[in-house]
Amino acid sequence: MKTTTASRAFPPAGLRLPGRWAVLPAAVLAGAVLGGGYGALKTPEYAATSYVIVVPGEKSDPAGALGFAQAYGRVATDIAVTGDAQVWAGVTAATLRKKVTAETSPDAPMISITARAAQPAKAVSMADGVARALILDSSHVASSTGVKVVQFSRATKPVDPVSPSASLSALVGGCAGGLLGGLGLLVRPKRAAARGESRHSRRAGAPVPAPAVSGAHRPETV
Repeated sequence: MKTTTASRAFPPAGLRLPGRWAVLPAAVLAGAVLGGGYGALKTPEYAATSYVIVVPGEKSDPAGALGFAQAYGRVATDIAVTGDAQVWAGVTAATLRKKVTAETSPDAPMISITARAAQPAKAVSMADGVARALILDSSHVASSTGVKVVQFSRATKPVDPVSPSASLSALVGGCAGGLLGGLGLLVRPKRAAARGESRHSRRAGAPVPAPAVSGAHRPETV
């Protein structure tokens, strides 16, 4: 009598490993904690902006003021470093290069000078110091350029920091953690699933040994 043994059905590898899906919420939680901690411990940073405008002289072409504004905007921080902005702002030249930026407008001969600092008052002094150095330098070469830089608006003391808050940092960290966790789930389980399926195929294809026949039931030879 031939006996057959029913092969067991193995669920897919992804269903047999429910614990790996815990990686995603754990990654989100870890990223949110790290991001929130960074936002809470990081020193807030404030930004102040001072505006200057380039005006043409009596015998200069008004259209040339726009071109000089673009040129002064590119070298504003260099002029500030070589001038007296360090003294007026009370910071080093390296700080001015790192924390001060200048932007120009394509439509108007205006330059915005933005400074960032941990203290609101320091950000104001840095922005106004660079603007003052730019105005002083332009007055020295006004006879050759035909234009000069004048103060349009002084920097105002900022109230709110521009650096991200702890809640925003936690949100960004959680999103980053979820992204990394999801990528890990997409890459890592493929190898484990392939190994599991190969083991199951070997088990299912293994021959079933025939049952042993006891000596009492052996057929007699005539």
